[in-house]
This record gives sequence, structure tokens and C-alpha cells, in this order.
Amino acid sequence: MNALTIATYNIHKGMSALNKEVQIAQMAAALQMTAADILFLQEVQGYHGKRIDKFPDFPSQPHYQILSEKLNYYACYGKNAEYKQRHHGNAILSKIPIDLCNNLNISVNHWEQRGLLHCEVQPHDWSVPLVCLCAHLNLREPDRKKQYQAIYDYIHTQVNPDYPLILAGDFNDWRQRSDDGLGKALGLVDVFFDYKNAPKTFPARLPFLSLDRIYTRHLLVSSAQSLTGMPWQKLSDHLPLIATVKPKEKFIRKSGML
Repeated sequence: MNALTIATYNIHKGMSALNKEVQIAQMAAALQMTAADILFLQEVQGYHGKRIDKFPDFPSQPHYQILSEKLNYYACYGKNAEYKQRHHGNAILSKIPIDLCNNLNISVNHWEQRGLLHCEVQPHDWSVPLVCLCAHLNLREPDRKKQYQAIYDYIHTQVNPDYPLILAGDFNDWRQRSDDGLGKALGLVDVFFDYKNAPKTFPARLPFLSLDRIYTRHLLVSSAQSLTGMPWQKLSDHLPLIATVKPKEKFIRKSGML
């Protein structure tokens, strides 16, 4: 079976949309139901001392560790936003062992500390690795333009152009400019193929903005959808996107190959 199911999800630091309830355990249960092979997660809380004191059920353990242990994933965490007694960032969780883990700082100001997390995995029936990039971009479009350039430069210089690639995350792109600003320049394809089909993912209870993205390169997209309804609308402030992808024929390991 060479197909992979992947999902991207801003988990809002393990809290409900208005930060009134701790939801990390419920998120773990919901994510388990997706049976995703690889998770691209944003706003993953590494530590938050004040919330540990305020909420009896807020864990001191990093949330990516909680999810990886409960769901039996390998995990890589990229710390982006660090403050006194708290930090958070992106994480990639994978059922396939993670062979590379690198975090790129793409912050353009002091107020929004952002990153691009780069991992690579080797599916057993693929002849080449799969490049996984998890991103969280700024709210302002001028800032995002600078981040598009930083991501372009990184992929162009640090990623093998012949490897299959997934770039997923919270692009904060309600003006729908990321395809022109990034996708076309790198030969990336949105799993929904065009913005007219892009599902609304924010706010989760009544979504009207398309903020989240999954881009691919050298992959075939079998299906793509947003996860709506319960329990998702009561967990984070975002809805997840999920897609099933397959390698192109030339990347499928031939019988007898090591």
C-alpha cells in the first residue's frame, strides 16, 4: 500500500477556541480517528507555566509528546514562539520513522514568531524519501510575502527537487495569495486544485475563511476534504484538512529492490 493519508491542523495550543477548556486529550482521540499517517500541526504548546497553574487538567508535558505517545507516532517539534514560562511551535508526527528534523526561523518581526519545520520520512514502498514541511505564517500579507520568499529560498536550496514534497500548515491566507506567491514558483499543487474549491477552516464553529493549506509536489492526490461537524467544531478554533496522496509511478519501489 503506497498511499499515505496526511492531515494539517492548528491545535490552538491544546485549548478550545476561547481558551476556556483544555482539549488536548479530546484532540488526541479525534486525531486517532483520522488514521492519518502524517500530521502537520501548528500552535503546539511545548510548555505554559501559567496555564498549568490555572487549569488542573492542563498538562506540563509538551503536547507533541502527549499526542505521539497516545497515538504511537514519531515526533519532531520546532520551537518558534518563546516567552517567559511558555513556548509553542510546529510539530510533525509520523507513523513512519523521521529521518531528518530541521526548524527554520521565518519570523519577520518580534510579535509573530514563526517557523518552517522540515522533516523527511522514508515510506517502505517508496524509492525516495518524502519531504514534509510544516508552516505557520503571519497575519499581515506584507509579512507573508517575505515568508513566501524565505520558504522559496529554503526549498530551492535545501530540498532535493526530485523528491516528493508536502508543504502544509496555517497560512493565514484569507486573501488567497499563497498560490501566486509561493505555489507556482515552486511547482506546488494545492490538494484542492484551486481556491474555488478550498474549504473554509476558520473559525471552526462557523467557518468562513480559508486559512489552511496543503500543497504537494511529485504526488498524486486521491482525495481531500476538511473535517467538519462534531467533535472538530468544539476543539480548536481551526478545522483540520486531510488528504490521501500517492507517489508517482517512478517513485514506487520495484519488487526486489532494497
